[in-house]
Amino acid sequence: MQTITELANFVSSFPGSALPAVTRQTISLLILDLIGAAAAGLRSPLADAARNAAVEAYGEGSISIWLTDNHSSVVGAAMANSAAASALDIDDGHRGAAGHAGSGVIPAALAVAQAVDASYSETMVAIALGYEIALRVASSRPIETVDTYASGRWVGYGAAAAACRLLGLGATETAHALAIAGSEGPVVFSTASAKFVGNTVKEGIPPAVVAGVTAAYRARAAATGPVDLLEDNDRFTRHVLTDNLGSSWEVQKCYLKPYACCRYIHAAIDAILAMRRDGQDIQRLRIETFPQAMRLANERAPSTLEGGQYSFYFSCALAALFGREALQPVQLEHLTDSRVLDLAARIELEPSSDFASAFPAGTPARVVIDQGSGPEEMIVRYPLGDVANPLSSEQVVEKFKNITRNNVHPQWQEEILTAIASLDTTGFLPLLAALSPQEGRHLHRERAEGDAARELVT
Repeated sequence: MQTITELANFVSSFPGSALPAVTRQTISLLILDLIGAAAAGLRSPLADAARNAAVEAYGEGSISIWLTDNHSSVVGAAMANSAAASALDIDDGHRGAAGHAGSGVIPAALAVAQAVDASYSETMVAIALGYEIALRVASSRPIETVDTYASGRWVGYGAAAAACRLLGLGATETAHALAIAGSEGPVVFSTASAKFVGNTVKEGIPPAVVAGVTAAYRARAAATGPVDLLEDNDRFTRHVLTDNLGSSWEVQKCYLKPYACCRYIHAAIDAILAMRRDGQDIQRLRIETFPQAMRLANERAPSTLEGGQYSFYFSCALAALFGREALQPVQLEHLTDSRVLDLAARIELEPSSDFASAFPAGTPARVVIDQGSGPEEMIVRYPLGDVANPLSSEQVVEKFKNITRNNVHPQWQEEILTAIASLDTTGFLPLLAALSPQEGRHLHRERAEGDAARELVT
């Protein structure tokens, strides 16, 4: 049996009742984290452009563009929500895949689920299957053959799998959808483009969502794809793709990101945060990392948020000067902060032979910092949020509140948190309602802000 056919059989026939409770709990936490990432990135230039394009290019429709009054078609809304979720590089990831599945799979699944009025159970299963297929495809690639670690290259498989499951497609149609998504997804960039650069293409996740969701609908309309697409044994390892399907779930192996920058940088930030002392001048800051991390653009003075996300110099300077909250999320004004730029210009960054074989299984760093009392050194092998160093549920909620505070009023935050905490009893409709602005909520906010202003005056 061809690989895609075997994966399609699994997607179409897996019994929804068999999804473990712990997997559903993990997915609920990932949904919370992903919506937080989307809320944090909501007003970014990347997300603004995607929302405008969704309505203009894909038309108005009935599917919610989260946290706005806008609605678009299934594909338009999924694309726009994916763009917001991936805008600040604070969305979940997976070490084996070396990339991000959630910002592709969850927006795709929730858009299709809203369109077909899917049940809670089927939506959760679709998300689990979407993660599973996307992450297995990405993880199956032998390291020596990977020409790009951009998530857009493979996350479309997951978007297609989730959409197929929610549309009730059979194995044959699902196989063709996976093949279409894999064939027509974005190229993004390859090793010929040596750097992860600071532009709004980033990892190509939104166009992969478009390709994946569209592939499912096309397959339902009898379109076909090259179902032998994954049969190249030099490019895909068969046993990683198909062994033990359903016995464990890749979604439970995802990491969460506490900082709005590339995961490659997080170990260095953890070390800096552990050693920094408020009010101390930093005389020297040296970072040793794994060789793959040197492929980031690493601009010392980035001009865009995307540039900052892919810069050790900028992100680590920000952490050293202002602490954790400065990266939850990064504010535009820091791009021109002379203190940040001065320290970024002085940071030393080198690849270390000690970490030569760490990636993609690990993203370690060694940091040496001198704050006036001599050099201090720390190695971090498992950055915060890793499976080996996980964020607790309480920390994920705290992160959600921190990163959404500029775009989501505290009352609104609580409504979203309540809806997600109640998913297993109330389903997704209350969450979709909580993600739509409501006049009453806005009036309450305006009254509260007016009361606070009057208190200050008196």
